[in-house]
Amino acid sequence: MEPTGDPGRRAGRPPYAAQRRQILLQTLRSAGRIDVTDMADRLDVSTETIRKDLTELERQGLLHRVHGGAVAVEDLSFEPAVAARTEYTDEKHRIARAALAEVPLEGAVLIDAGSTTACLADVMPADRDLAVFTNTLTIALTLATRPRLTVHTLGGRVRSRTFAEVDNWAVRALSELRVDVAFLGTNGFTVDDGLRTPDESEATVKRLMLKVARRRVLLADHSKLGRISLFKYGDLSDIDLLITDAGMPDAEVRRLEDAGVKVVRA
Repeated sequence: MEPTGDPGRRAGRPPYAAQRRQILLQTLRSAGRIDVTDMADRLDVSTETIRKDLTELERQGLLHRVHGGAVAVEDLSFEPAVAARTEYTDEKHRIARAALAEVPLEGAVLIDAGSTTACLADVMPADRDLAVFTNTLTIALTLATRPRLTVHTLGGRVRSRTFAEVDNWAVRALSELRVDVAFLGTNGFTVDDGLRTPDESEATVKRLMLKVARRRVLLADHSKLGRISLFKYGDLSDIDLLITDAGMPDAEVRRLEDAGVKVVRA
C-alpha cells in the first residue's frame, strides 16, 4: 500500500525531495527505523539520494543516522526494563547455549547485565568450579542455586530498570578484578560507533569490564546491530567474539569480520 502523502509515486513518478522526506519521517514513526536500501527501492530513487535526505533530516534534528539507515532521536535514550525485553526470546536462548562453549572448566568469569546474559545464567552448568562475578542481582540469584559456583556481586547502587549495580562500589570492585572471560551485553552496536548504552553509569561499569577480562564475549541478537544509544563504552576491536543469531545478514557478518570481530551465529 502506498503511503499517504505520496502523490509523486501514485502518478508513476519518483516523489520530490519534500515528499520523500515526509515519507521517510512517516516510515520512521511507524517502523521505528529507516533502511536506506528498502526506501530507495520503494521510492524508485538511488541510495545516495536517500542518504542525502537522511543527512538533511538529521541536520534538522528529526532523526539520527546509523549504518544502513536512521533511527528516531528518542531511541538514543530509550531503555526498556529487562523484564519487558521479550523480543527475540528464542534467538537469545540460542545465543546463550552457544556461549556455553566459552565457559571455562575452572577459573573466573564475569556476567554483565542484560536479557541475553540472563539467559546464559539460566543455562550455566552446575558441574564446574567457577568464581562468577556479576553486577546484576537477578543473575546472582539464579546462579546461587548451583553449589559448585562461587557467586559474587560487585555491589553499588541498583538501577531499577536493569537491576544492574553501578557507581563507586561497582567501579572499585572491578578495579581489583581479573577474570578469564567476560560475557557482555549491549543496547546497540555498529562498526563505526562501537558499543553503546543509554545510561552513563552503566557505560562506566561496562568500560571497566572490557579491561578486566582476558577474553571478551559479546552476546547480542541481530536487532542490536545499527542501534545507537547515548554513551559509547567500547569499540568492536575490544571484543574477541560476537555471538549472535542466524538473523544477522551475511553482508553484515562480513563487515564485522572485516573490522576484526570473530562472529558466531547460533
